[in-house]
Amino acid sequence: MESNASFRHEIEHLPDDEHGNKVTVVKCHGRLISENSAEIKELVKPLLAAGGRIVIDLGDLNYMDSSGLGTLIGLKVSAVKQGLCILEFVNMTPRILELLRISNLSKVLST
Repeated sequence: MESNASFRHEIEHLPDDEHGNKVTVVKCHGRLISENSAEIKELVKPLLAAGGRIVIDLGDLNYMDSSGLGTLIGLKVSAVKQGLCILEFVNMTPRILELLRISNLSKVLST
């Protein structure tokens, strides 16, 4: 059962971007599902408060359920409300792009 809920991440701090924003990349691996979606929320929320540019790399995410999607949407909404940071999602796999398309949320995560 553990392998089904397997999610891990790496955090990388990059040099400031051309606008002077500090840049933090969170690389996600495995499956972002209901059993572990709180993990990314707890990880990213403090980064939002610190400001700068936060890039969530979904390139190695092989599965995401509606809870995982809801968590990412919630993080994006929090980032927009706080106005202190730029939250981006990059390297979305075809499977994740299809999930966004059928749920009509592709514009929310791509902006």
